[in-house]
Amino acid sequence: MLDANMQTQLKQYLANLREPVELVASLDESEKSAKTRELLNEIAELHNMVSAQFDGTHERKPSFIIRRASDADKWVRFAGLPMGHEFTSLVLALLWAGGHPPKVDADLIEQVRALEGDYDFEMFFSLSCHNCPDVVQALTLMALENTHITATLIEGGTFQDEVDARGVMAVPATFLNGEPFYNGKMELAEILSKLDSGADEKAAEKLSAKDPFEVLVIGGGPAGAASAVYTARKGFRTGIAAERFGGQLQDTLGIENLPGTSYTEGPKLSDDLKKQALENEIDLMDLARATQLKPASEAGAMHEITFANGAVLKSRSLILSTGARWKNLGVPGEAEYRNKGVAYCPHCDGPLFKGKRIAVIGGGNSGVEAAIDLAKIVGHVTLIEYDDKLRADEVLQRKLRSMNNVEIVTSGQTTEITGAQGKVNGLVLKDRKSGDERRIELEGVFIQIGLVPNTEWLADTGLELSKFGEIVVDDHGATNLPGIYAAGDATTVKDKQIVVAMGTGATAGLGAFDYLIRNEPVDEIARAA
Repeated sequence: MLDANMQTQLKQYLANLREPVELVASLDESEKSAKTRELLNEIAELHNMVSAQFDGTHERKPSFIIRRASDADKWVRFAGLPMGHEFTSLVLALLWAGGHPPKVDADLIEQVRALEGDYDFEMFFSLSCHNCPDVVQALTLMALENTHITATLIEGGTFQDEVDARGVMAVPATFLNGEPFYNGKMELAEILSKLDSGADEKAAEKLSAKDPFEVLVIGGGPAGAASAVYTARKGFRTGIAAERFGGQLQDTLGIENLPGTSYTEGPKLSDDLKKQALENEIDLMDLARATQLKPASEAGAMHEITFANGAVLKSRSLILSTGARWKNLGVPGEAEYRNKGVAYCPHCDGPLFKGKRIAVIGGGNSGVEAAIDLAKIVGHVTLIEYDDKLRADEVLQRKLRSMNNVEIVTSGQTTEITGAQGKVNGLVLKDRKSGDERRIELEGVFIQIGLVPNTEWLADTGLELSKFGEIVVDDHGATNLPGIYAAGDATTVKDKQIVVAMGTGATAGLGAFDYLIRNEPVDEIARAA
């Protein structure tokens, strides 16, 4: 199961074990059970503190639990093989069960341990889902820290019948005590905020207690990270407050057009940016959604940002890099069948549509790339483009046209997504030239029609926005409000690309630097007088 490189890496990690770990498997005669047995034996052979048993009687086969030998009441169960993106989750589960301390905020660990009541989590993941590991690892940590919490982490491809029976059509999909809990990516703090009524209040108190910043960046994507690195390296006290560090990078798989890097993946690039920010002593405040801006009344005074949990932060300068999100199609059925056949992430949810008929709406690079990837998994892809021609790069179009299970429709307008019994069963397509309509029967619709800036919360602040809701900036990244700069996909910068976002972030950072050195703080001016 594990190649030589993976075995070497895992052996190095297992050297951090502090106490024995037990692996207890429930298997049958299937091929996947045989692979599970092979994997667990290989792990056990790498360290004398790990033992493997195969006498489990759990109904899900193959599955196995990981538990600390000294405390069998704390365990996590993997149903199916946690390989692919989940191999890191498996490694962390082994380390945490073996007493290696997690690199998690101590306050969050105490919140987990203090939870009362019984919490039985079941979570479905796919091996190609890059959003799933955060949920898998958060639930794993919770189960290994609190005996009242159990976590069963289920690889959907192995348990397809259960996926179909529960109506799981998007991952990560989390259930609590048998009922739907949340669909989508969650980090530990987000889960705790749903379970602990006092979590938001504690987070707000901690955030509001911070001293004012010289530079506060709102948004943690490539633009925000770049701007923060530039201002921090100039010696200014810099913070990043982001709803989700990494932004759209977390939803981007293959990146092949970043100069100097022939290939990387969004989550890895996000981790690299986070590491660089911490190395430059930037204060990272994750899961912080800005809801209100109060601009400074005069140059050198403090701007104020209010967040969804009620916290308030102050800063001499601001850099707004709130990014953008997938644009909705806006037709009947889209909202109703979201996560029930309507999807936005082909890498996460594609494996759930294996062998089925699906449509991809959007003929730009994102849409064509999604169609290419999905065509390797599903039975048939219909790509629908509103314009009379595809807009994707020619190299992508050639690849798509070479695939024999793809139909390309141009001048096509999707007018409705239909469904029955709680899931998608087709869509209605109108030919924009002839006006003719037809219905296409399918099981999934992946929407890839562009982005909308995350700037609604900035309306009525005096900040100039374009008719599309983008923040208007000049060549220095400056907005119309003194001391407030902006960068990335939320701005009027024409091209929405990672490398462009980084460049505009650097420009905004340098602009903020220039502003700060030319404008003394109001309180310092008053003292000098």
